[in-house]
Amino acid sequence: MRNLAVLFSLLMVPIFGMAQHYELPKHKKYEKVKFKLVNNLMVVPMTVNGTELSFILDSGVSTPILFNLSDQDSLQINKVAEITINGLGEGEPIKALTSRENRFQMGEIRNPNQPLYVVLDRDKNFSPDIGIPVHGMIGFDLFRDFVVEINYSRKFLRFYRPDGYEHRPNKNQETLPLHVVNKKAYVDGMVYLQDETQVPVKLLVDSGSSDAIWLFESDSIAIPDKHYPDFLGKGLNGDVFGKRSMVKGIQIGSFLLKDAKTAFPDMVHYEEILDMGGRNGSMGGEVLKRFNMVFDYPNGSVTLQKNGNFNTPFQYNMSGIEIRHNGVRYISERITNRKTNPIEKTRENLGNVQILFERQTRLSLVPEIVVSGIRADSPAKDAGLQEGDVILAVNGKKVYSYKLQEIMHLLNEREGKRVRLLIERSDGDKLITYELKNMFKEKP
Repeated sequence: MRNLAVLFSLLMVPIFGMAQHYELPKHKKYEKVKFKLVNNLMVVPMTVNGTELSFILDSGVSTPILFNLSDQDSLQINKVAEITINGLGEGEPIKALTSRENRFQMGEIRNPNQPLYVVLDRDKNFSPDIGIPVHGMIGFDLFRDFVVEINYSRKFLRFYRPDGYEHRPNKNQETLPLHVVNKKAYVDGMVYLQDETQVPVKLLVDSGSSDAIWLFESDSIAIPDKHYPDFLGKGLNGDVFGKRSMVKGIQIGSFLLKDAKTAFPDMVHYEEILDMGGRNGSMGGEVLKRFNMVFDYPNGSVTLQKNGNFNTPFQYNMSGIEIRHNGVRYISERITNRKTNPIEKTRENLGNVQILFERQTRLSLVPEIVVSGIRADSPAKDAGLQEGDVILAVNGKKVYSYKLQEIMHLLNEREGKRVRLLIERSDGDKLITYELKNMFKEKP
């Protein structure tokens, strides 16, 4: 699951003309949409030319992009041309299609003339890393046309018509300036480094990153002595690496998050991005989910109110492994009591097909979970776990009963916890045991 950090920020050359805007019927003041929160990412439903798809709501994306249509029989896209695009990651620019005059719809929100990009590379499929089918990402166009309320606590969005929105302040809220430049939104903040230095920062608001805080190393921002090299996420052009650490605090307005999880990406990943917007880093979903908020792009403001997630400890990958779905596998189970062992309901994440034999044996088709990466010098690596190992159980719990993010929680629950992994390898099943530990260490 790629270290709880799947990254979707793109560099796009603006080749489209002005898109027709999203609109609501005149009798409606807003549209309410439920979203799924998966690894700090908001997944929303969207119909494209009559086909129902799922999109990441990514405030860092200027034009919608499709990157996974493997589960679709057909999808019509209009006015197509071929281009090359750049994104984050260590790979080469990739081939894609541009498309115009597409019909997008979310509830009663409609845009009959939406441009989009389509990535042709089948390997650019982020669904196995997230754990549910995701077909693309959308961002700026929706934020541009509405006042957008995000309620992370109750997992819903409200898209208000700007001319009908009335802000009702309360004492728990704080409204801050929002700088919208080149279709991206930025907020000002303050970083408190480990040496007590205070550094004012300009941060990209990036709901398409499931990480917490990214900072760019500079003369005023140094990587803390306690850090470790880490895989940071998956960009459109490939994997992104850097250093994982923490800062004493990050302050947005009067809200202070202490001991904030922080990453310092290798700047080589940004060499192709010509305009960084003057930013010092970005603020992703692991920070954003701690607030309920209202984005008002038309008036350049964002209203924050902390929610029940605010004091939740930041999550670190203490095992040092990445996991992902890798297709499906059959399992056979003996049913000893039909009343206490009923057929499980179909799972949302990649299905669970079941066949009964003489009502005593259940053959189920379930997702296969594999180790897709291992950090050097991590507890899992030192214990002998290998990339490609199939995980069958964690601490005696069969993994196919859990969603991908739930498995990651089992693997990284708390420092000092002993983890027992039952894995399948070409030479047979093995039990691997290790203890979770804090990986921060002094620079050599």
